[in-house]
Amino acid sequence: MDNIKSFPKKQLPDKVQRHKLFGSVQPGPRTKPSEKKGMADLQNTKRDFLFDLDEVGIENVKHPITVTSSLNPKEQTTIGTFKFSSSIDKASKGTNMSRFTEQLQSYYQKGFTTNLLTLKAFTKDLAGRLKQSDAEVEVSFPWFYERRGPYSNLTGMNHADITINVKYDNVEGYTIQASLSSLITTLCPCSKEISEYSAHNQRGLVKMTVSLAEDFDESLLDWKESLLEAAESNASSRLHPVLKRPDEKMVTEQAYENPRFVEDMVRLVAADIYEMPFVTKFNVKCRNEESIHMHDAIASVTFDKLQDEMDEG
Repeated sequence: MDNIKSFPKKQLPDKVQRHKLFGSVQPGPRTKPSEKKGMADLQNTKRDFLFDLDEVGIENVKHPITVTSSLNPKEQTTIGTFKFSSSIDKASKGTNMSRFTEQLQSYYQKGFTTNLLTLKAFTKDLAGRLKQSDAEVEVSFPWFYERRGPYSNLTGMNHADITINVKYDNVEGYTIQASLSSLITTLCPCSKEISEYSAHNQRGLVKMTVSLAEDFDESLLDWKESLLEAAESNASSRLHPVLKRPDEKMVTEQAYENPRFVEDMVRLVAADIYEMPFVTKFNVKCRNEESIHMHDAIASVTFDKLQDEMDEG
């Protein structure tokens, strides 16, 4: 303690004087109403404001949510990133932004589980709260699931990125779209074919976006697991958080036995999704981060099952 050097203490003005120094002023007279009933409500102004608006609302709203799954863990708490909106006609100046977050808090207090049934009820209730004929909710979040090493059986956590979009219209009903992005391994068929030994592989990202039937019952089937399996089962091999040497041997040999171009991936995944009866339309995209090129390889396919039936008919 004797070796600690002491410095002269600076004499500072008190906190009030410091605030004045940096621009603070005394409150002025209050002449406008402080009670809500006496305040002007500009957003509820009715007039011809020239154009209908497709959507108005808020986005990038982060909030804790609960996610259920057919895979372990069966229930998990994560962070959802929300977007809320509705359309408004040209006779309305705007919307009441606070009603979006009021609705979110109301559902959170009851336990906000982001399944399709809850999101459908949320969207319809939101339209009523906004006094509009439609509303839209979109939420994105990471979904975690257990993955075991193929030989060691050691467990770790993988994750996929989920987005759910639910639209409600009091005439058209519900439109439900969901997407899942999953990382996979692909091994280059060309490299395997032309090389004397070995073949280069890369990490691929598969994003599947599907339109779900309005009457789809999520309690009977977890669409997240179905889409994840479509991506992973068609890849050269799956990704694992924990791999011991025997696991690594199995994974790399499996990849060598199942070479995939990026074009192969989207077609194989599309075939699996085509056979899912609860999907009406889908888009599959794959991007490979090439290990021997400076570029990425991409491919995508879009298919509308309802339109195809009409064309065939």
